[in-house]
Amino acid sequence: MKITREEVEHVANLARLNMSEEELARMTVQLDTILSYVDKLDELETANVAPTTHAFSISNAFREDEMQESLPREEALANGPKENGEAFVVPRII
Repeated sequence: MKITREEVEHVANLARLNMSEEELARMTVQLDTILSYVDKLDELETANVAPTTHAFSISNAFREDEMQESLPREEALANGPKENGEAFVVPRII
């Protein structure tokens, strides 16, 4: 067993968790399972494996910037409920 009931109880006390006997027993089994799996992963030879952040190689997902005509002011202002010819009109907030 990788972790004891006393260790789980100690950590629960440090975290200010009140756990019943049943919860302590269940948590001990679950944490032991997790730690055993981590030990199993440590057995893998990863010295020649490059670290990855994605399953597939991604170089640059962005497109090149291209200069374009901007949206005409009248057309942009037409999308708002109220405008004054230069900008959107919104309620004053103080």
